[in-house]
Amino acid sequence: MINKKPVLKTLSPSFGSSLLVNQHIERVDKNLAYWHFHPELELVYVNKGQGKTHIGSHLSYFNNSQLILIGSNLPHNGFADRLTANGSETTIQFKSNFLGNDFVSIPEMANVNALFERAKKGIRFQKETKSFIGPKIDKLLEYKGLERVIKFLEILNFLATTNDYVLLNADGLAFEAEAQDSAKIGVIFKYVNKNFQKHITLDDIANKVSMTVPAFCRYFKKATGKTFTQVVNEYRVVHATKLLSEDSQMSIADVCFECGFNNFSHFNKTFNDITGKSASNYRKEIKMIIS
Repeated sequence: MINKKPVLKTLSPSFGSSLLVNQHIERVDKNLAYWHFHPELELVYVNKGQGKTHIGSHLSYFNNSQLILIGSNLPHNGFADRLTANGSETTIQFKSNFLGNDFVSIPEMANVNALFERAKKGIRFQKETKSFIGPKIDKLLEYKGLERVIKFLEILNFLATTNDYVLLNADGLAFEAEAQDSAKIGVIFKYVNKNFQKHITLDDIANKVSMTVPAFCRYFKKATGKTFTQVVNEYRVVHATKLLSEDSQMSIADVCFECGFNNFSHFNKTFNDITGKSASNYRKEIKMIIS
């Protein structure tokens, strides 16, 4: 059974490394993919395969290959439902300051920082960039230590200066938090993950992090740039987009209540505010993608 709720995922690079590089060559069972997010950015290259791209409120399907950069805390699902012969999926997961805060702030990193900002909306790189950078990503597995970091910086520099891309998620539906707040934010999002389908009071969530309600509200807005209610509603709408895309038999009213909304008109307004379209139009567009 697919886990349809975003899960906070903890990533651990190998000892002595600031990058986590993995490659999958087996066919991936789409039922084993799960909906998750993490503070690290993620660069994904599928060289041969077919699958579904679900990042935030964006959903599309791909054939043969794709190259995508996912921003920090942007919820997403697995990618390669079916890897074709000789196909592989390579992922690089890293924090924006993986070389230290001082290095990130130097003038030469301005373009890369701008790339990381764009990645909050999800970036799909087009054919020309994919053909050039994809093999370099696969080749990262052959390098270690500083040499791998240098090669990766070359990749980032190219991606930061190309215009050969499209943004996937115009709403930037990311669960943002400063790095130093990640532990406390993690507690909050884990609680939301388990409870978003029912009413969550501010008293409940403030107690989870041992804060008064006013202190929690100030802290959360400063850490994420959003109110707690905004984030919970985004969580519910992301869940709604998944239900609308994967369960054609489920009525929109049922989707509304399954996601934790207790008022249909409020659901419709919130869905439209976040995705830019009504739930019914969203479902129609999904059917056009699939057909």
